[in-house]
Amino acid sequence: MGILGSDVSNLQILDFSLRLFLIPFSVASVWIVVTNHQDNSTYGKLEFNNLIGLKYVVCISAVSAGYALFAAVSSWLRWLVTKAWLFFVTDQVLAYLMVTSMAAQGEFLYLAYNGDRVVSWSEACASYGNFCSRLKLALALNVISVCCFLVLGVISAYRVFRRFEPPYVPPTPKEAQQEMT
Repeated sequence: MGILGSDVSNLQILDFSLRLFLIPFSVASVWIVVTNHQDNSTYGKLEFNNLIGLKYVVCISAVSAGYALFAAVSSWLRWLVTKAWLFFVTDQVLAYLMVTSMAAQGEFLYLAYNGDRVVSWSEACASYGNFCSRLKLALALNVISVCCFLVLGVISAYRVFRRFEPPYVPPTPKEAQQEMT
């Protein structure tokens, strides 16, 4: 019996809460990255539109926020709740995409702070400190969203695979002989 009665399980409430919890973090991450810009008199203006790698991060974060809202609303509709495999597949795909998005953002920040001497890229954060600070904040929000999606992936996997019995593994001859004695 769940908190809200016999029809609602604690797992469903946790699933719904996590989906709602991650939406503001994903939206805030998108907003911070899209509105992030800084002008430097020496090097010029640096903004989101100039950085292709960050467009991937924004796209994946926006899709994940939209899906989380859709899935949260759908989790209370009986005809969609029976499609646990649909949520499982989508949660897994988005969890992996969010991890790659976080990795891309982390790599971008690493290069912005350290540069790459081999290809003659200098560090950008020495000149664009405010820009880099906002990207670090967006990365932190993205990490929270990724953690939520990873937990949601585990929950949806549990919902799908709990319906099946574990496979029967016949005992080896040695184990069968030990059971006989």
